[in-house]
Amino acid sequence: MTSAVEAKPNDQLTLSSGASSNIEQKFSSWVAGDRLKGRKDRCYGIALAGENDCKAGAGTSCAGTSTSDFQGNAWTYAPKGSCEFIMTPNGNASKSVIKA
Repeated sequence: MTSAVEAKPNDQLTLSSGASSNIEQKFSSWVAGDRLKGRKDRCYGIALAGENDCKAGAGTSCAGTSTSDFQGNAWTYAPKGSCEFIMTPNGNASKSVIKA
């Protein structure tokens, strides 16, 4: 299971064009380093199956329990301020649960 300290991005995440250069730098460092440093936000819908940090809906316990990629009710930590700009193959990430 992945703990919050070990949060990792996946190579299918991108940033929308509205992100500031500061956010772009934090996001790029996170992606390149596989480690999240500094302040962070809970970001829903960005984890691959089994790689969420927490909350994956009813019947799950927490970290590592998501059953599908980009599951809308599972969150992973992302660099502070970047979640609203993160794009997945399924659409935008969110700081709140993404309803199916």
